[in-house]
Amino acid sequence: VNKTIVMKEKHMKKIILSTIFSLFLILPAYSLGINVGISGTTGVFHATGTETEVAEKSTDDATGVVGYGSVFIEKTLGDRFAIGMEHVPSSLSSDTQETVVDDQKAAADGASTRVTNKFSVDFEDLNTYYLAFNLNENLYVKAGMVTVDVITKETLGTGSTYGNTDMDGEMYAIGYNKTFGETMFLRVEGSYMDFGSTSVTASNTDNKVELSKLEGLVGKLSIGDR
Repeated sequence: VNKTIVMKEKHMKKIILSTIFSLFLILPAYSLGINVGISGTTGVFHATGTETEVAEKSTDDATGVVGYGSVFIEKTLGDRFAIGMEHVPSSLSSDTQETVVDDQKAAADGASTRVTNKFSVDFEDLNTYYLAFNLNENLYVKAGMVTVDVITKETLGTGSTYGNTDMDGEMYAIGYNKTFGETMFLRVEGSYMDFGSTSVTASNTDNKVELSKLEGLVGKLSIGDR
């Protein structure tokens, strides 16, 4: 019940954030200005995963390089500030982790039986809500909130399944903006993302998988129009 309440609260927070940004985006273009564009991103992410199965606990650190594309839209607030939203339309998948464990419950005579567990995660609907500040004509800094849905994919010897969850975190960035022509712009940006931690529990056992300190450094190249 508590897990359901937490999931509903997180979902409601996403709706509120999206509504706020939608209100900005439907304002007349001439009043604040609109920037739209696309980005290509490459990042290095690190996380610690812990699986607790009965009394056994296994921990593994993982580091991976990912690349993805995104779209963004911004509203400028005067000459210095902009408020924006960035969305990654594709799904980002982790490697499949496979473990072989002894499971006494699987055997009819109570003897220990070897079972194979496979587990992977898809990260979907990655959104960033941010505020940007122009330090000068070209240099800017950004800070904001990142949200992502965590979709678990597993094949467990016990026959149980893990539920899905989501993660909320923070983003900090610095970048360089160069305009060309009358309305086009090109940006190069580096940022740090911290998604925090989350955990999921198996449906018919007390087995738990915890994802701790998912964080990454990313580089981004963007092109857009204003």
